[in-house]
Amino acid sequence: MTTLLIVIHVLVSLFLIVIVLLQHGKGADVGATFGGSSQSLFGTEGPVPLLNKITTFAAIVFMGTSISLAYISANKSTGTVMQEVQAPAPMQQTTVPSEPATIPMPTTGQQNDTGAAPGMPAAEKSGTENVPTER
Repeated sequence: MTTLLIVIHVLVSLFLIVIVLLQHGKGADVGATFGGSSQSLFGTEGPVPLLNKITTFAAIVFMGTSISLAYISANKSTGTVMQEVQAPAPMQQTTVPSEPATIPMPTTGQQNDTGAAPGMPAAEKSGTENVPTER
């Protein structure tokens, strides 16, 4: 149904563009008063009443399809094809006990035994601790 409405909507919109471009403007009658020939096939007014009726009909169909497509798109179904698919079971989390790593850091303003700048960790030595030296 929606596809049919879209096809009709596109065709009517293209037809409406063509029919509007075929019509002449209001200033085109001025040329006929200074010796231009009138179109006797459609009468003294020309094809204006016929084109106006066709344009009005095409505009009504265009508006109708526009409103119909807007209504259909606003009231789309919220169903899904995935209703019967079961959700996977939640995975159990395992905890691994770990001890936090402690790194000895010198306090600010003190110098460690390697002569590093204050606030900078000293290089690790085997078997000795970083003990600040007093001055």
